[in-house]
Amino acid sequence: MSIIQQHTSASMSDAWRTINIDALAEDSSVNFDTSTLHPPQPEVSDSEVRQLAGQVRQLMRGGDAEGALRGCLEMPVYKGSDAAKEAHLQTIVEVLQSIKASDMSPLLKAIYESPGGSEALDVLMKYIYKGMAGGQTGSTPRTPARDTHQPAGGFSQVGSRPVTSNESAAATMSVLLSWHEKLVDVAGLGCIGRTMTDWRRV
Repeated sequence: MSIIQQHTSASMSDAWRTINIDALAEDSSVNFDTSTLHPPQPEVSDSEVRQLAGQVRQLMRGGDAEGALRGCLEMPVYKGSDAAKEAHLQTIVEVLQSIKASDMSPLLKAIYESPGGSEALDVLMKYIYKGMAGGQTGSTPRTPARDTHQPAGGFSQVGSRPVTSNESAAATMSVLLSWHEKLVDVAGLGCIGRTMTDWRRV
């Protein structure tokens, strides 16, 4: 075997690495507990979500839309069952749908200018994106019912009228898009960046 062949075969093996350089690097995961990067989140139970939903609806009946929205945003469900997360999303969407379009910007500005307002609007953006990703809240979208009756001509008559659940999904999406636009106007594009990069998921 030539000297070049010996050198090549020796360099291709990992036997030459006898020092663990990862242990020498200060920012290596070997030197600290990576779980500390993600502090533990409090668990939110289904009963707590239902209790909050009742309080929020009471505030809405009393005409305090800002208080109702703040109440939802101050207790995001980062850790909890899927049912609790969906129920909280449903409550937030219900609040958003109950607020008139002319009141959206003033309400968002009032929250943004208050202590902790920026974080609250970041939470709102997370729920807006969650609502958009689901298409609708509550149930899975269904395919419109079709009438497959075939007349003498042989052509099937397909009903183009969507079912109520799809109409509800479209209305919810329209509301969420409107809130997204107003939220970006008030909180800026940074709100989107912070939402996308935050490891906490609602």
